[in-house]
Amino acid sequence: MPMWSQIIFRSLGALVVLFVMARLLGKKQISQLTFFEYILGITLGELAGFISTDMEAHYSHGLIALAVWFAVPFTLEYLSMKSLRLRHLLEGRGRVVIKEGKVMEDNLKKEHLTTDELMEQLRGKNAFNLADVEFAVMETSGELSVLMKKEKQPLTPSDMNMPKVHEVEPQIVIMDGKMMNEPLATAGLSPGWLATELEKIGVTVDNVFLGQVDAYQQLYVDLYDDKLQVPAPQGKALLLANLKKLEADLELYAVSTQDAEAKAMYTRTSASLAQVISDLKPMLQC
Repeated sequence: MPMWSQIIFRSLGALVVLFVMARLLGKKQISQLTFFEYILGITLGELAGFISTDMEAHYSHGLIALAVWFAVPFTLEYLSMKSLRLRHLLEGRGRVVIKEGKVMEDNLKKEHLTTDELMEQLRGKNAFNLADVEFAVMETSGELSVLMKKEKQPLTPSDMNMPKVHEVEPQIVIMDGKMMNEPLATAGLSPGWLATELEKIGVTVDNVFLGQVDAYQQLYVDLYDDKLQVPAPQGKALLLANLKKLEADLELYAVSTQDAEAKAMYTRTSASLAQVISDLKPMLQC
């Protein structure tokens, strides 16, 4: 067998083995590298390159080395899930670098973190003013977790006593010009509904690169032809307008009727609907 073909065979074999090992070690090995995992990644890469190009070495010996370097961290990862002490030994633990708005200089030195690096990390978390930070922790992954002071945190619906709404996951109903029937059914919609909505905005399925339906059954589309302007979804606005019209109709009925009982009923229903509109308005106007 020619040498070039042997290199191809050995490289493909090493690639498959590394892929299987990475899948077994889990996604954490990719997203959050600890010191041990960093060393592991470098070593496995070196070993894979070695067994791919070193024609004098026996291929099985390289595979055995890969297996050892896989088995040890795989076993330690399993044991660390059972032992907090071992987990701290292998992965370390987060260290507080800012507490109650004050920088912990000793902890900065232990993390080998300069003031410039600390400010860079803070800016990455949109914390440009050190005085706005209440608490910050350097995590084992090297990421800085930041808690802003209460008065500097973004306003939430609970702060404004707004009612909480259960958000439904948006569904991709058109992809690459093709209708997706399963997401449509998940959203409780039919292909006929989608065809009608597309007809309203004057586009065809073939010209839609991506189409998404939100919790209010509003259709957002991105077209292949970026020069075409698509009207913004009006589902929320139409719902709010219909509710207001219904409220006005009830008030009109209350004024028009001569029956005292019916007048009281219309007035009461109109007041209830007005409260519903008041509760829903922040969500329907966003």
